[in-house]
Amino acid sequence: MRKDRPNVVLLTADALRADHLGCYGYHRDTSPLLDEFAGESLRFTNAYSASSHTREAVPALLTGEYPDVAIDSDYRLATETIASDLSEAGYATAGFHSNPFVSRAYGFDQGFDTFDDDLHLGQHKLIALAQRAIDKLRNRHYARADEINERSLEWLDAQTVDKPFFLWNHYMDTHGPYEPPGEYATRYADRELSGREAQSLYQRAIDDPESITESERELLIDLYDAEIRYNDEQIGAFLDALRERLLLRDSLVIISADHGDAFGEHGYYEHPRYLHDEITHVPLFVRLPDGSSETVETPASTLDIGATIRGLLGDEPEFSLMQPSDEDRQVYSQARGEDEHGHLRRYALRTREEACFCERDTETGAIEYTASTDPSLRSTLEAHVEERVRVENGGVSANGSEAGEDGDGDDVGEEIEQRLDALGYK
Repeated sequence: MRKDRPNVVLLTADALRADHLGCYGYHRDTSPLLDEFAGESLRFTNAYSASSHTREAVPALLTGEYPDVAIDSDYRLATETIASDLSEAGYATAGFHSNPFVSRAYGFDQGFDTFDDDLHLGQHKLIALAQRAIDKLRNRHYARADEINERSLEWLDAQTVDKPFFLWNHYMDTHGPYEPPGEYATRYADRELSGREAQSLYQRAIDDPESITESERELLIDLYDAEIRYNDEQIGAFLDALRERLLLRDSLVIISADHGDAFGEHGYYEHPRYLHDEITHVPLFVRLPDGSSETVETPASTLDIGATIRGLLGDEPEFSLMQPSDEDRQVYSQARGEDEHGHLRRYALRTREEACFCERDTETGAIEYTASTDPSLRSTLEAHVEERVRVENGGVSANGSEAGEDGDGDDVGEEIEQRLDALGYK
């Protein structure tokens, strides 16, 4: 590959919380290969997502902008992504995933030469019918990590040597319902659940968290940890494939997550629109081409991923993940409320030692602060909220592609609804 600019490989796992990985102090051996990868990377111990759920977290991660800029009111892409910037700079670009919320239906194919979102409706009817049959048999509606690896490596092997590439793989396995495959099903749990049992338990945890017993909570964690172990094996296999192709020496590799998952710590499961550590503290590994390693305690945001990658194109980010300073930065997160809380906006500020949270009512303008008695921290968050309100009132509009531009919008929408239901979003 060309040496003047490195390849960029971005691997993200859906709903992977940092404190369930060995290198972040977890008591189980859930992540031996990521732990090994951490030994040749910059590992950020205080990395936080810009939001707590996919619809806002992934757009922020891919654009380097807060969600209130990255997407419009309908969650469609509303600004340029790193894929667009890299494509314009001469990179071959590809993305592989199966999360409907960041599919081409919401404009996220923008800037990608190849974009495989595992949605076959709107591409070919016969393939779509076959995909539906497969989904029904496997009782899940996402592509496993080994499938993502296979598809992305096939693309990678088809690339020419005179052009750098940007490759984004997003793995869904750690997202609920937790159904670890094969031998992983009983790695930590003492019994194997059927797909329907796993889905029913996960959905009940979301809908009626108080009904979950302690043993059921432990079972959910057992299954989640097993999914992490499976995902770890597959990410490790993908990294081995890069090594075999002699690509790591010419590549910047970033591994992170869009958000985490909760297990009743604050009275809820999954990842609703709150900003607690369980659903915003994410793993972050940055492997430089020379394989140098360091543990970095400086607070970082998933927004820094976009800024760091753009730095390869000549931009000068205020904070680069490739050359982190040892300052005590302030990083922010935000989340829109949903359903009956749709008028609420939640914000969080974190430093190395402290955190401050607030909630703003868009109907009354009232702001309620929690979790910090430090007046300076509260004042800083207040100024940040005021800035975000100005942005929100500025009326950001989408320039991304509309759902169903290919003439099959109804079919794509139907498939998305089915998959969202299976993933516990409905």
